Amino acid sequence: SGKLADKIGRLPVMYIGAGVCIIASLLYPFVGTVFSFLLLRFFHGFSTGFKPTGSSAYVADITPANRRGEAMGYIGLASSLGMAAGPAMGSFIASLYGIDTMFYLSSLMAFCSIIILSGMKESLENKQSFSMNMLLINKTEIYEPRVLAPSIVLLLTVFSFGTVLTIIPDFSDHLGVVNRGIFFTAFTLASLGVRVFAGKISDIYGRVKVLKYSTALLFFAMLGIAFANSPFTFVAAAIVFGLAVGMNSPTIFAWTIDLADDQYRGRAMATMYIALEIGIGAGAVVSAWLYHNNAAMFPWVFMLSALFSFLAFLYLQLKDSTMLLKRVSK
Repeated sequence: SGKLADKIGRLPVMYIGAGVCIIASLLYPFVGTVFSFLLLRFFHGFSTGFKPTGSSAYVADITPANRRGEAMGYIGLASSLGMAAGPAMGSFIASLYGIDTMFYLSSLMAFCSIIILSGMKESLENKQSFSMNMLLINKTEIYEPRVLAPSIVLLLTVFSFGTVLTIIPDFSDHLGVVNRGIFFTAFTLASLGVRVFAGKISDIYGRVKVLKYSTALLFFAMLGIAFANSPFTFVAAAIVFGLAVGMNSPTIFAWTIDLADDQYRGRAMATMYIALEIGIGAGAVVSAWLYHNNAAMFPWVFMLSALFSFLAFLYLQLKDSTMLLKRVSK
């Protein structure tokens, strides 16, 4: 998707992602086996592989360099609102009209995005016509080395997100929290409140400086979850976690754009999203394996995520020191 975004344009890649959502949602009501369900889910994954890559590259193209953090904050705000509203609205619609109707309406929402895209102007200059050769990927096109630093930080920090998605429902039951969604509600609201603000701050004071604060905050958030022993401390840790994620996301996105070569901006965003998916997936798999339905392992699971956040902080500290030495030597 990153290669195509750099070749045929941002809009075609976004069209593919949105189109996959339309088709997949229409097909869910006809799925009747676990295998066909997983096969459809695999196909549906192309939407998140294409649409965010194209969207991020598009916004990067049209945004002034001194407002990239702010712009990424708006993207994060829209994404968070959509991901928060989707489950809430979906559950409500399914309870009233059935799950099939929920999927059909989901498809309609994706179609609405197609309508919006049709009114947008392509931002890539000198775009090329599609050819089958563009689907052939050589080893130099798998990732963009210029954006390795923000991708590493993203991978280390979203490990915690994968852990939270996987373990928090059971941990909620363990603490006697009746509503399993309370953690995610508190986390989402805190994240929404800080995204644009953090993006603007990173435009003024720099990406690495903001990320050092956010990774440190994420470290304490995961420790707070690990040692939460009541609904109050649990929700308080969720708020801190949301603040940390809300600071991290737009800043890392903007940093990626800062480092990316203009002609490989799509590949750069794709590299970042690959790191995102690997980090979340690793957090989910490792935390589930370590927890293994044993309540005594809850603190250790979240402390492991805290360790990954601390490693991100140390990496940024080293990066900041290296950049300082380079400036001094010049």
